[in-house]
Amino acid sequence: MELSEYTTTLRDDLIAAAALGDENTRRIAGALAVAAENSARLMLLSALSDLAAEVSTALGDRTVHVRLAGTEAAVEITPTPRGAGAGEEPPSAGQSFDDLSGDISRVTLRLVEQVKSRAEEA
Repeated sequence: MELSEYTTTLRDDLIAAAALGDENTRRIAGALAVAAENSARLMLLSALSDLAAEVSTALGDRTVHVRLAGTEAAVEITPTPRGAGAGEEPPSAGQSFDDLSGDISRVTLRLVEQVKSRAEEA
């Protein structure tokens, strides 16, 4: 599912709404519409992730995940591991960070400032 289709529609709708204004209004609306695209993409991904969690709970024997690659959202359905049904913690849930072993990877993630602040607080 290409998220750009949805965010482009939002941008076009915002620009069309401002078309009745003067040149300055259209210029400002265009700039705001472009800025709103990234926020809209994050909101769409959040909504899809919430939906996947609800579907996973309803299915019970399968887990639904939403993966994002660029602007493409993909759905992945996997069997739930035995012993990790509804209400049960997965086997790794009791492990602390210090108990984990293996290679450490560095990941760069670009976030909207508000999301970044909330992530840092968490």
